[in-house]
Amino acid sequence: MEIERKWAIEGFPAGLPQIDAARMEQRYLTTRPVVRIRREERGEKVSRILCIKGPGNLAREEIELSIPEETYDRIAALIGHPPIVKAYRAYRLPGGETLEVSRVSGATDAPFYYAEVEFATLAAAKAFVPPAFLGEELTDRPGSSMGALWESRYGRGTL
Repeated sequence: MEIERKWAIEGFPAGLPQIDAARMEQRYLTTRPVVRIRREERGEKVSRILCIKGPGNLAREEIELSIPEETYDRIAALIGHPPIVKAYRAYRLPGGETLEVSRVSGATDAPFYYAEVEFATLAAAKAFVPPAFLGEELTDRPGSSMGALWESRYGRGTL
């Protein structure tokens, strides 16, 4: 189960300890339900993941499976569209939570940033008070997911 809240943000935040960074690209086989592939580069380490997400905003089922490079490449070729590209950074918030911030380019006319915080429980998600530097909350805003971005650019993504 994935439990997360999302916000608009103006850029990578200053003054927080950075705990992770990666370059990511993702492509969608379908957006309803979400079935996507993601490639993550962390230095020399490269991971490829098949991700399936159920319906929902604040909480939804999520299944992630590592896949071999050849499988990723074959699925990417079937999809046939360029990926959504993310410069990803994770930061430790003062309360111990992890703030994930992505700069999104590719499949969009203008790059933008968004932030997420994942939680272990619904109660923790609802109790969380976001830092003032986070912008508008997007958790329940229709059209604010990466799947919606993909769909606006390429359609639902069904083969």
